[in-house]
Amino acid sequence: MSVGVAPVRRTAAAVGETVAGIIVAVVVATVGLYAFSLVQWPAFNSSNVTRALTTLGQVVAAALFATSIYLYRIHKWPWIARLSAWIGLSGFVTVTLGMPLAATKLYLFGISVDQEFRTEYLTRLTDSAALRDMTYVDIPPFYPAGWFWLGGRVGNVLGMDGWEVFKPYAIGLLAVTSVVAFVLWKALIRSDWAVAVSAVTTALVVAYASPEAYSAVIVLLFAPALILAWGALHRTASGGWGAVVGTGLFLGLAATFYTLYLGLAAFTVVLMALFAAVLAYRQRKTWRAVVPVAIKVAAIAAISGVIAATVWLPYLIDFLRGAPSTSGTALHYLPEAGATLPFPMFEFSLLGMVCLVGTIWVAVRFSSSRRARALGVGVVSVYLWTLLSMAATAAGTTLLSFRLEAVLIVLLGSAGVFGFLEGAYAIYQAINEPPKFRIAAVVVATIGAMAFAQNIPQVLQTEITVAYSDTDGDGVRADMRPPSAVSYYQEVDDALTEQTGRPRDETVVLTADTSFLSYYPYFGFQGLTSHYANPLAQFDQRAEAIEQWTELETPDQLIDALDNSRWRAPDAFLFRRGADGYTLRLAEDVYPNDPNVRRYTVTFDESLFEDPRFTVTDIGPFALVVRTG
Repeated sequence: MSVGVAPVRRTAAAVGETVAGIIVAVVVATVGLYAFSLVQWPAFNSSNVTRALTTLGQVVAAALFATSIYLYRIHKWPWIARLSAWIGLSGFVTVTLGMPLAATKLYLFGISVDQEFRTEYLTRLTDSAALRDMTYVDIPPFYPAGWFWLGGRVGNVLGMDGWEVFKPYAIGLLAVTSVVAFVLWKALIRSDWAVAVSAVTTALVVAYASPEAYSAVIVLLFAPALILAWGALHRTASGGWGAVVGTGLFLGLAATFYTLYLGLAAFTVVLMALFAAVLAYRQRKTWRAVVPVAIKVAAIAAISGVIAATVWLPYLIDFLRGAPSTSGTALHYLPEAGATLPFPMFEFSLLGMVCLVGTIWVAVRFSSSRRARALGVGVVSVYLWTLLSMAATAAGTTLLSFRLEAVLIVLLGSAGVFGFLEGAYAIYQAINEPPKFRIAAVVVATIGAMAFAQNIPQVLQTEITVAYSDTDGDGVRADMRPPSAVSYYQEVDDALTEQTGRPRDETVVLTADTSFLSYYPYFGFQGLTSHYANPLAQFDQRAEAIEQWTELETPDQLIDALDNSRWRAPDAFLFRRGADGYTLRLAEDVYPNDPNVRRYTVTFDESLFEDPRFTVTDIGPFALVVRTG
């Protein structure tokens, strides 16, 4: 009986520790971000004040890490050790991201580039908990909704708009995940090492993955999840089922947050399964030894599939029913980083040094260490995926391998921590264990970690600057310079709600200023680019329809075309005024060119809207046209 009870008790203890850690992380992030908001800070890109305070906060976090490691090593006050690690990790994330952004309401990259459609999605799911596409009305979402749905519920509870909750939610969830990752590491390796590897991987994720906040959550969990997966697959049929469940939960989380990382994680698990099957066959000399591995892979797939269905099922049902769709272009992007193999271990930097140590450690310890095997297979899978992505270019697509560099860095960084710890101990023994060597090793590690940490704001310099130069939903630029046309969005919203008499989420707007949809939950007739568009939306055919509308000559013809549209027609148009009429800037996919998007302008003759069935309102640089009849 005791054999069966022990795993249950360990699982219950881990769950309890996770819950307690999450509560602490939420409190730390909430208190920290609220405290930052109470002061009128100077813009990060015009002053070094917030950078100095960021460094100070990082030093405090490092002191907490040191306290935790020391207490774990002397086996005293374990709850203080845990609390120090939890506060240190969540505090490090909060101060490293929150302090540089303290004077702006926007997150890294503001509302620019990809952050525009992410904010639009968060705004959509803040407005309603229903799974709806970020842009298009009456179709289920294609982009995984997990991160955005949770953020929407946070915004709804706090009474904040989607664009405004983005920053605190992104930072807060990353802080929470850093603590969850530590609890997972702690269940897999000795506690003092868990603190060290959690601190290093958290710093790496903040530096290289945080601009894409929803994928950063998966990156932070990737390394311990792979070790968990290897523990599930290489054991006998009677063991490893707790790890099977954990691996399935991780893949399910990836499926609801970020499809690309789900693909990479599943690909890695399959590679692990093949490797485990070969080892099992070599040991037992029978194919029956492979069966337990196959059963565990099937169980992992089933668990992750059930979780994935919570966000994917509505889209899959419509797709399988034959809803009209076009082939998506989400994979049509090949920057220079996707055309070469990444080798961070040969960069002349602290990051390069850590990755080089990790590479050496994996190579040396692969045959004798479960951790080295798991991380090694993960590294190999990244390179194989990159090569497959390069091969896919011959077929007119890619596998977006350039987005895997953050995963590679974290895997090698984790290995680098183990390599440093084991290497330092080996040197310590080889030179007859001089007492001062330990002190020297700790000093070198601490100085190196702080040098890297304090440089993170510099790594994120561009992303932080954009957060200050973009205009937020209140019409304010945090760097105190004149705002962009976004400052007129409030007037546009007021006019729209007054003239349509309908809630925002019952109104479809055709506009090329798609950032308007990032601030207000109107539906759009056309999205930003085809690369982020739902295949069920038929992006290219909608673009053709818009161009055809511009060629019409009378209001009656336009009304007839709108009434007979195969999609729900726009209730309003938000144009820019041009020399020849009302203009829209549209986009088309031009892959394999880089950039992969071509912008072009279409113009509507003003006479098309000179009719009582349309109301035209000039607002700043915009011409708002609302169909009233």
